[in-house]
Amino acid sequence: MTEACPEPLIDLAARAADAAGAIVRRYFRRPIRVEDKPDDSPVTVADREAEAAIRRLLDAEAPEHGIFGEEHGTHGIDRDYVWVLDPIDGTRAFICGQPTFCTLIALTHHGRPILGVVDQPITGERWIGARGHGTTLNGAAVETRDRRDLADAVLHTTDPALIPPPHRTAYDRLEEAVAMHRYGIDCYAYAMVASGYVDLVCEAGLQPYDYLAPAAVVENAGGVVTDWAGQPVGLAGNGRILAAGNATLHALARDLLNNGGRHSG
Repeated sequence: MTEACPEPLIDLAARAADAAGAIVRRYFRRPIRVEDKPDDSPVTVADREAEAAIRRLLDAEAPEHGIFGEEHGTHGIDRDYVWVLDPIDGTRAFICGQPTFCTLIALTHHGRPILGVVDQPITGERWIGARGHGTTLNGAAVETRDRRDLADAVLHTTDPALIPPPHRTAYDRLEEAVAMHRYGIDCYAYAMVASGYVDLVCEAGLQPYDYLAPAAVVENAGGVVTDWAGQPVGLAGNGRILAAGNATLHALARDLLNNGGRHSG
């Protein structure tokens, strides 16, 4: 479980992002039909075609691996290696012509993320985090910053309204404790943690394809990503995600979420 991610798989993930990006750019800021899925989230032909392109490449070059995709379902998710795909994370931003969405590609080994790609195909930014290789932005190493006090930290969440009422009070405590909070930008916020501009991301109601690639990017840049209780993220989970730039800040935020910070130092 501690072995480095094989370099050929990193290359494969990058080529999968290339394939998806070519499709996404073709549809960006063009008239496009928007449909609502059963969960009321939007989807477009760009989402579906981009995931299909990734899957064709993976089926051809890694047929022994499983795939868990947002748009085209799952197969072989009991296998040792499973690719987890979100072709456009932040479809609402994509629809609105805002380049803060990303293509997310993760690879899990025995359920844990060992590789993640967060790719913004419009701005040309690509973060790759891989076990044993660190995290890079367009090939240059990046790392999280070492802020250790919540009062100095910057917190991001997509939208507090997306956090279910049973957990909203806990989130509000965290928001009140930090120096600055910002909303929106979906998965792009995790990339900002990896690059040292944001300190915390706190979310709820996520699916594995939403958080596994960002988790690998943040963790391999020196950060910590777990659920709110501190359990490692994987293919199974409760969808409550806490990412931090370092272990000290993560522990303070986790304590505040769970017991109001009564045991924090």
